[in-house]
Amino acid sequence: MLPAFYQENQIEAGCDEAGRGCYAGPVFAAAVILPINFKHPLLNDSKQVGPKHRKILREVIESNAIAWSVASVEAEEIDRINILKASFKAMHMAIDQLKTKPEFLLIDGNRFPAYKKIPHLCIVKGDGKYASIAAASILAKTYRDAYMEKIHAQFPQYGWNSNKGYGTLEHRLAIEANGLCQHHRRSFNISPTQMEMPF
Repeated sequence: MLPAFYQENQIEAGCDEAGRGCYAGPVFAAAVILPINFKHPLLNDSKQVGPKHRKILREVIESNAIAWSVASVEAEEIDRINILKASFKAMHMAIDQLKTKPEFLLIDGNRFPAYKKIPHLCIVKGDGKYASIAAASILAKTYRDAYMEKIHAQFPQYGWNSNKGYGTLEHRLAIEANGLCQHHRRSFNISPTQMEMPF
């Protein structure tokens, strides 16, 4: 089982994002402060956990965490400020919303713009190393998936209930057939290639 903390002297929040590489939809981020003795055998990087177990874990995390929050940045803003800045903004927003103020931040990834004056540590693949980051990855992923399923009802042609906005073959073919909609990230250069007209 993943250790709950990197250090135990300060209130530590784990932070992660979901949907950074998607063609459509917002990028989501979550921040989680876990109890000192938190353990769960299923908890891992959300990409290593199936949908059924992610749902169970979401309920466990929300019931047992000292504090948790989820935030998102929409496709329109992603296009305006770029996906990296949007991911950092979503993480900052999630930390902002925590009801308990963290004293130390564990961040999944290799870089992060400092949040106020709170010290942080970036850990590559941290969502598979520390429970607080893994918990944040579970929340970010489940909330984003639920959002994509919701907007799928408006735009069923793109198959977001299954591909969740990622650039699968199904999604790319749907873009070729239907063009882009308001939820697509136009800065990702995903516009359908126009066929040459014969002379």
